[in-house]
Amino acid sequence: MRDAVIKLGSALHRLGYRKGDVLCMCSTNNTEYALLILACVTSGIVLTTTNPAYTSAELARHLNQSSATGLVVMKSLLSTVQEAIANDSILQRNIKNVITLGEMDGYRSFSNLLEDDGAYFPENLTFNPKNDVALFPYSSGTSGPPKGVMLTHMNVVSNIQQSRIRQEAKLLLIITPGDTAVCLLPMFHVAGLIAILMGILQDGGKLVLLPKFEPGSFLKSIQEHKVTVLYMVPPVALFLARHPIVDSFDISSIRAHLCAAAPLGESLCREYEDRLRYPICQGYGMTELSPFATLDTMPPHHIGTVGSLIPNTSAKIVCPETGVALGPGATGEVCIRGPQVMKGYLNNEEATNDMIRDDWLHTGDLGHIRVDGCFVIADRLKELIKYKGFQVAPAELEDLLLRHPGVKDVAVIGMPDERAGEIPRAYIVPNPNTKVTREDIATFVTENAASYKQLRGGVEFLDEIPKSPSGKILRRILRNMC
Repeated sequence: MRDAVIKLGSALHRLGYRKGDVLCMCSTNNTEYALLILACVTSGIVLTTTNPAYTSAELARHLNQSSATGLVVMKSLLSTVQEAIANDSILQRNIKNVITLGEMDGYRSFSNLLEDDGAYFPENLTFNPKNDVALFPYSSGTSGPPKGVMLTHMNVVSNIQQSRIRQEAKLLLIITPGDTAVCLLPMFHVAGLIAILMGILQDGGKLVLLPKFEPGSFLKSIQEHKVTVLYMVPPVALFLARHPIVDSFDISSIRAHLCAAAPLGESLCREYEDRLRYPICQGYGMTELSPFATLDTMPPHHIGTVGSLIPNTSAKIVCPETGVALGPGATGEVCIRGPQVMKGYLNNEEATNDMIRDDWLHTGDLGHIRVDGCFVIADRLKELIKYKGFQVAPAELEDLLLRHPGVKDVAVIGMPDERAGEIPRAYIVPNPNTKVTREDIATFVTENAASYKQLRGGVEFLDEIPKSPSGKILRRILRNMC
């Protein structure tokens, strides 16, 4: 790998890329990701990554905002890249190189770059780790358009070290050269790129890459490669807890189950553990935190929580209205301070100043700290449903509804209401093996939740809940459907 990285860095230098230039990766998960990120960060080139599901217009926006001057693109996405450039005069001037993963007429291939002799690898670069940007991943875009997140070398290295679980601490998540992890999370997202790819490489384990989630190939890869460490997002946890196909495969090799991206309710955690006979631990973070702030890996695990703070990290819970710090058990906005906090949003000083105040990153997430130091995340602050002065967390109702045998998946949003302000509405993906009606769902909530949490906004059935690649519910899409 080191030899390949040197050759690739030298080839990029020959193409004219220098420290501070931006290169874009447009691909699903593959081994070239590992080589490219290491070649870029050691050469001073800033790597930005795009969602392979982007339309040409979305890709053009990303390329323009990040000031990318070149792309590495998989063959199946080349037509999208061509359309984005053809329809944008600025990109026609700025994009100097399009490098393909695979041979394509008229384009330089990635494999061709790896044939370089390495002579032009920039050996004597100087870096300011706290200031120089290494990566431009983009935020999930759950509440609006994705924003470019400036992560410095210090941010990235700090969080990899902070998330490194030491063997002498006798924790559940210990990565050794004998471990095998599966990378199902997309590498264009910070969790796949830093937490999984860089984390496993650092500790010498083996990484099995999957370009997308397909139940059979996912389970087959765990069985065949005897995967020992599983990083997942809530939709995968729900699949493992409930889908009948899981029983057809031997996945007992997994000894560490870690879920992040969105909070898992206690009921789903127990359902998962009842079936797989192993604790599922949660972590909490975001792109702006490189990505982790907390991890729950200490046995016994703390079900229903996202664990305690990772090293060198501070947190406080504040009242969203006044900014006053709250005590243990009180629910408020989670604020984080530490070396993993991003430098800021790219070309967006207003959004940066709104999120980072006095060195504290205001996450926009609501939660509380238990007396044992573990954090419980309730929901996104902006997604709280405010019914007649009461606050209803969508995640709480979703956790309740997932207990219903007729519910395969669910999302809850607030609907505008003249009298009450907002009222909850549930979008249900029904279990194909169980007949369920709107009345069944409403009655279930009536019997199990307080009066102000009732589904006064109604119940709608969908084939699929819209989610980001990292597993977060895209409530803005559901609101646009109303």
